Amino acid sequence: MILSKMPRVRFAPSPTGYLHVGGARTALFNWLFARHEGGKLLLRIEDTDVERNKPELVDGILQGLKWLGIEWDEGPFFQSQRLEIYRTAAERILAAGAAFKCYCKATAYAGADSGPEEGEGDDEGAKTEKKIACSCRDLTEAERAVKEKEGTPGAIRFRVPRSGTTKFEDAVFGSREVQNSEIEDFVLLRSTGLPTYQLSVVVDDIDMAITHVIRGADHLSNTPKQVLIYGALGAAPPIFAHVPLILGADRTRLSKRHGATSVGSYAEEGFLPEAFRNFLALLGWSPGDDEEYMRTAELVERFSLSGVSRTNAIFDRAKLEWFNTQYLQKPPVEDLLPHVEAELKRAGLWHDRWATTERAWFSHAVDLIRPRTRFITDFSGWARAFFSDDFDYELEAREKFWKDERLPGMLSRLADALDALPDWNHDACDAALRNLATAEGVKAGLLINAARVAIVGRAVAPPLFETMVVLGRDRVVARLRRAVTFLSPH
Repeated sequence: MILSKMPRVRFAPSPTGYLHVGGARTALFNWLFARHEGGKLLLRIEDTDVERNKPELVDGILQGLKWLGIEWDEGPFFQSQRLEIYRTAAERILAAGAAFKCYCKATAYAGADSGPEEGEGDDEGAKTEKKIACSCRDLTEAERAVKEKEGTPGAIRFRVPRSGTTKFEDAVFGSREVQNSEIEDFVLLRSTGLPTYQLSVVVDDIDMAITHVIRGADHLSNTPKQVLIYGALGAAPPIFAHVPLILGADRTRLSKRHGATSVGSYAEEGFLPEAFRNFLALLGWSPGDDEEYMRTAELVERFSLSGVSRTNAIFDRAKLEWFNTQYLQKPPVEDLLPHVEAELKRAGLWHDRWATTERAWFSHAVDLIRPRTRFITDFSGWARAFFSDDFDYELEAREKFWKDERLPGMLSRLADALDALPDWNHDACDAALRNLATAEGVKAGLLINAARVAIVGRAVAPPLFETMVVLGRDRVVARLRRAVTFLSPH
């Protein structure tokens, strides 16, 4: 696609819910496109639905975008602060004869007002049987005067041509054409003075010089109506790109019954933002080969609308978890440290010296732990003992590896042997334990497993002697002696 001017795209969520997976994917596609093309991303809050809006959710949406790493260049703009602009536009269309005053009761006419932009495709026009042509379009001036004199509330409704077609080009779905006879006379301005989605989105996109509208395929049905509004306002439509929907494993629309769908809940679970970005990018887009693990810079470099599929995407939780393990284990450890630091701070385990004088130790510890992690929360969970002396012994580990009655004495002698080592390194710790096992007439594995539970509280952890080196002599010896006290009869 050859672009003649710098692209301007927008993400336009509605504060009727948290930032969900579908909205996050739409935001990501807009962001990747803008960054790839050297354009701008605008953030617009579509908050004119006073009955469904929850202003407190705006912060949650912004936080979700920030966690995901999606930085907008302009905004956020709030439609609730632009109401007069929409009213003026509706009056212009009315004055030009492309709209008419409608005096029907709101419940008596389906009056399609689909939206909001990122509200999972709510379509009021689909909830009731639609009446294509409103009888108010044929009222005489005298009949309208009577309605006005009686004070009958009136909305402004678009006068859809009853013949011909409305056409538009879609960068994903190609040329689209709809018979005007199938488009109902839709509301532009409600009798309350509030704009509908159809009007406000077009007015904003014109005013904000939006060049590309990248949004969910559930809005394909809105596009002909919006193209008509562009024409009535004397503006050329932007390039549309409708991206496929996201379905659950059962091939139904992704919803709460499929598990967590809000971006915030995935952050709380311990998913890394970059892993989530990589996963989302491949929901309905392909770079053209089988490559899956792509860091953000590569996604920006390779993203194009030509790679967007027309086929609905399937949300695969197992695949998301796979991506998370890749991003925990593959990137340079330095890339992971800020995320671990944030998690340890959240859990109350952080010490500032790990960011300064003991940065090398912190990096070493994280690098040792990360091959066995699935979530960033693992660092404050099963790996807690690396960052705190306050940890419990896992019951299953105790029952499996602390059964031998000789263990208190052996662990005590192991503590003494380790404490006496002239050098503290992997091989020295290994030799000390194996020499003791030989002297006690037991397999080294018995001591290795028992010592691991004593030192980190778990049966499964990084290799024992590497763990000993990271924890240091003083902590290892103290923890072995603590285990001896725990195991000794009272």
